[in-house]
Amino acid sequence: MPTATAAVPPRPFGTVLSAMVTPFTPDGSLDLQAAAALAEHLVATGHDGLVVSGTTGESPTTSDEEKDALLRVVLEAVGARAHVLAGVGTNDTAHTVELARAAEKAGAHGLLVVTPYYSKPPQQALLQHFTTVADATGLPVMLYDIPGRSGVPVETETLVRAGEHDRIVAVKDAKGDLYASSWVMARTELAYYSGEDALNLPLLTLGGSGVVSVVSHVAGREYARMVAAVDAGDLATARSLHAQLLPVVRAIMTRTQGVVAVKAALELTGVLTGRTVRQPLLPATPDEVEAIAADLAPAGLTPAPVNA
Repeated sequence: MPTATAAVPPRPFGTVLSAMVTPFTPDGSLDLQAAAALAEHLVATGHDGLVVSGTTGESPTTSDEEKDALLRVVLEAVGARAHVLAGVGTNDTAHTVELARAAEKAGAHGLLVVTPYYSKPPQQALLQHFTTVADATGLPVMLYDIPGRSGVPVETETLVRAGEHDRIVAVKDAKGDLYASSWVMARTELAYYSGEDALNLPLLTLGGSGVVSVVSHVAGREYARMVAAVDAGDLATARSLHAQLLPVVRAIMTRTQGVVAVKAALELTGVLTGRTVRQPLLPATPDEVEAIAADLAPAGLTPAPVNA
């Protein structure tokens, strides 16, 4: 029997957000028509939010002009039905501020700001970076804590202090430290979104608000059901969904780089017509595609094509 329903956590950006891929044509050009269709598909299959130009959106290899065009086409397609966040984080505070202001002008509903990567700022510098960006616009901000890519974790005290800013309202948590995440949730009003698909269920049960997911490209409905089950105290259903999705997480998050794998999965399921990525990434190899297909099959995930 389900337990008593727990208090619903804060959800400033919805519950199931896709870290949306950026479609390209076979020659590597931005495919805005496919991006709009993909956004429509994601909203139709369980998502109430999209993150545009995050890492999975290949933000390091898209220009500022392409980011703006992509954001505008997604907003036009689904902005009335879903939260649309713009990934604006770079390792240059001034550039991040420029991107944040451009996203606000385009109509974004919020900003995703990753920890500055490569340069490894100390904690006080991280806090200053985040607050400077938050001060630059009137948009709500989700911080992205991913030390595996940035090289630096955002420490608990830094997150607590960042959470004192009126516009810093959420964290995309890919630190892999549930103990640290629990402390921040206990001490702040920050909404915590899982940014690591393997830990979606554990974070939700600890009070997480939702997910910002790569795997959800092919499992949005399942993750929406998982969030609803946790809200209802129905952990048996949530665990069953978690087990069902384990091979899908393996397919997309362990076979190769995430965007490479998920574009292959989207091609396999008929959602995209190709799996082009920009260098330094390369498309999934035939062997990788075969392994991904083998992992998707037992989960029984057969998303409808984009135009269905």
